[in-house]
Amino acid sequence: MYMNTSENTGFSFKAELNTKEFNRLSKFIMTEYGIKMPPEKRIMLQSRLQKRLKALQMNSFKEYVEYLFSDANHNEEVIHMMDVVSTNKTDFFRESVHFDFLLSKGISTLANDMQEKNINIWSAGCSSGEEAYTIAFTMSEYIENNPGIDFSITASDISTKMLNIASCGIFHEDRVLNIPVSIKKKYFLRSINRDEKRVKIVTDIRKKVTFYRQNLLYLPMPSKPIFHIIFCRNVLIYFDRENQFKILTSLCNHLKPGGFLFLGHSESIAGYDLPVNNIQPTIFRKN
Repeated sequence: MYMNTSENTGFSFKAELNTKEFNRLSKFIMTEYGIKMPPEKRIMLQSRLQKRLKALQMNSFKEYVEYLFSDANHNEEVIHMMDVVSTNKTDFFRESVHFDFLLSKGISTLANDMQEKNINIWSAGCSSGEEAYTIAFTMSEYIENNPGIDFSITASDISTKMLNIASCGIFHEDRVLNIPVSIKKKYFLRSINRDEKRVKIVTDIRKKVTFYRQNLLYLPMPSKPIFHIIFCRNVLIYFDRENQFKILTSLCNHLKPGGFLFLGHSESIAGYDLPVNNIQPTIFRKN
């Protein structure tokens, strides 16, 4: 891990990302990660990557690009770069209609109609973990009144920074303000030091979620589908249509027949030939 020492050393930082450097970086990000990076995002990319230049005490993007693509530094620096480039916005119970559906229909369909007793769930593009933990709360609430089933959650993201936050399960109190009190009492612990204004997900819930780094553009082909439920919400909007279809096809390959796929409120599968039926806006079931 590189230490940002610029504030302590008087390190001077002024740099601009020129068109040539931007084109090389944007082409790499698009090719390797599928994330759209059109010319109008040059200033945004410059702003976000300034954190890396400061951390590495570099004075120019030319120096940074050479460092990034060098054999000695490439593998490690790509991870750091994607940590600052990727967009991470999420909340607990975001787009709550999906969790309402799970609680009222989805889980019972899997548990009763399909006789599934161990439900495997994937939160793809999980960011800092709020979505995965909300799924865990929802599953636990259902099981409390309908014992006899169990679940596990796999949560993936491209950003190691977000995954580190997610795996700790510690959040500022502001993040849980709108969560029902009954849920907060069951699934969150307050920090002993109240001045910290932090809460932590209870151990039993954290144990249900496994976090790992995954580039959705290069998902391995499974020998057989293993997931009953896949959440991939507000992720596809960052990809072009070709890569959206590639990712959706891969997700469907990982989804068991009869399983559910949840997309974000602004996402659609219109025009794509996929083995799913739209049963409700942004909720799909595999044939």
